[in-house]
Amino acid sequence: MAWYDKIIGRSNKKVRKTPMYRKYAGANTGRLFEDFRASSTSADAEIKNQLRILRERSRDLARNDSFVARYLNLMISNIIGSNGIRLGVKARNTDGSLDIIGNKVIETEFAKWSRMGNCTLNGRQSFIDCQKLFVESLARDGEVLVRHVQTRDSKYGYKIQFLEADHLDETKNEVNPKTKNRIKMGVEVDKNDKPVAYWLFKNHPYDNTYMSPKEHIRVPASEIIHAYLPTRAEQNRGVPFTAAAMPNIKMLNGYLEAEITAARVSASKMGFFTSPDGDGYVGDDLEDVYTPIMEAQAGSFEQLPAGMDFKSFDPDHPSTAFSSFTTSVLRSIASGLNISYHALTNDLSSVNYSSLRAGALEDREMYKLYQKFVIDHFMQPVYEKWLEMSISVGAIVMNPANNIPLPMSKYEKFADNTIFIGRSFQWVDPQKEMSASISGMQSGLVTYQDVQANYGRDVEELFEQHEREQKLAEQYGIKTAFQPFGVKLPVEPDIQGGDDDA
Repeated sequence: MAWYDKIIGRSNKKVRKTPMYRKYAGANTGRLFEDFRASSTSADAEIKNQLRILRERSRDLARNDSFVARYLNLMISNIIGSNGIRLGVKARNTDGSLDIIGNKVIETEFAKWSRMGNCTLNGRQSFIDCQKLFVESLARDGEVLVRHVQTRDSKYGYKIQFLEADHLDETKNEVNPKTKNRIKMGVEVDKNDKPVAYWLFKNHPYDNTYMSPKEHIRVPASEIIHAYLPTRAEQNRGVPFTAAAMPNIKMLNGYLEAEITAARVSASKMGFFTSPDGDGYVGDDLEDVYTPIMEAQAGSFEQLPAGMDFKSFDPDHPSTAFSSFTTSVLRSIASGLNISYHALTNDLSSVNYSSLRAGALEDREMYKLYQKFVIDHFMQPVYEKWLEMSISVGAIVMNPANNIPLPMSKYEKFADNTIFIGRSFQWVDPQKEMSASISGMQSGLVTYQDVQANYGRDVEELFEQHEREQKLAEQYGIKTAFQPFGVKLPVEPDIQGGDDDA
C-alpha cells in the first residue's frame, strides 16, 4: 500500500507524542485535574474580599484553639523574650574612638522613655509590652499599625499609639480626587506604588460598646508604621500567619470534638434493656419522666422480668488510629505555621538529641528572621523618631553641669550607629557549644562579639561587667579563682569620652 499512501499524501511514519517529562505535569488537564482550578489575579485582588474573614477566624483560633494559642506564645517568647530587644548605641568620636559617655546617655534616656506609662499614648504598656504586642498582632492579624504621636504630655515630646488593623479600611478602593493617587484597601500610593497616606477609621469600626459613625481620616505615611510580611511583589496588605493552616485546624478541632463526645458517651452509657413489646421493665428510677434506669453497683446482679433482655453498648472510642491520625494532621499544621511539630505540640516522645537539636536550630533561624523584621520595621523607626523629637525638645543633655542640650547636628551620629540586641538562645548541650566557641576564637573564625550575640549581649557589656566585678572583688578584698582573659589587665583611672561639642 506504499504507492497508495504516496498518491493521497499520507505518511507511513509514526507520529511521536511529546513525552510527559517535557512539559509541566502541574499544568495537566483532564478528569483527574478537573478540581484543580486556579485564577490569575493580583495579590490585592486575592486579599481584598477575604482579609476580614481571615483576620476574624485567626482571632477566633487565638482565643479558642490551644495549638494556635501556644504558637503565638512561642512567637512572643522566642522573638522578644523576657528582656525584649535592647538598644545599643555605638557612635564614635572624630578620632574613631567610641563615644562612651554620649552612647551611655542616649541608652539611659531611651530606657527611661521605655518604662510603663511613658512610651504609649494610653499609658498602659512598657516598650517591652509594645514589642510583644507587635509580634502577636503581626502573627495573628497579619499586619500591625503603629502611629507616631507628637505630644506635650512627655518629656521627650513623643509617644506611640497601637491601632488594630481594622482601622485600615480594606473596602476603600478608589482614586483620591485631590492627589489623583490610587487608594488600595485604604493605602494611598503614588505612581511608584509607594505609600503616601493611610485612610483610617477615626474610631474602631466594629466596636459594639457604643455606636459611632464610620468616619475616615487621612494620615500621612510619615506618621504610620504599617508592618506586614508580603509574599508577592505588589501586595499592599498582610494576611495572618495562620491562614495556610486554618482549614486543617478547623477540621482537626471538629474531629477531636466528635471523638471526645463519642468517648464520653462510651464511658457513660452501659447498655439497653429490650423486650418483645417494648415494655415490662420499670427500673430503679426514671429519667426524663419516662425512661427507666437501673442503678449499677460492683459485684451485684439483678434478675430481669420475663421476656426482658439486655443489650450492651460498647463503642470503641477513641479508635486505635486516633493517635497516628492526629499526629499526621498536627505535622501538617506545624508546617503551615512554619514551626517544628515537637515545639508546637510539646510532644518529645519520638525525638533524640540530634533530631531535637536540628529542629531547634531550624526554629531559631526562623525566630531570628522575625527578630530582624521587628528591628527593621518597628525598633529602628521608633528609635529614630524618638531621637529626633527628644533632640528637638531639648530632652537629651550630655553634660548636666552646663545643661546644654544635644544639638540636632548630632542626630545622624547617634541615629545611624546603633545595634539592637535580641534575646539569646540556650544550647541543648552548652558544654559542646562552649568548646566550639573557644576553638572558633582561637582559630580566628569567630570573635567575642559573635559569641556574645548568642547570649543576647554586646562585647562592650561583657568587658564592662568584668571590670565591675573585678572592682567589686577588690573592694571586698576577695581574690577570684578565675581571671578572665588569662591576665589581670590594668584599669584606666578614668575614661573621658565624647566630642567637646556633643
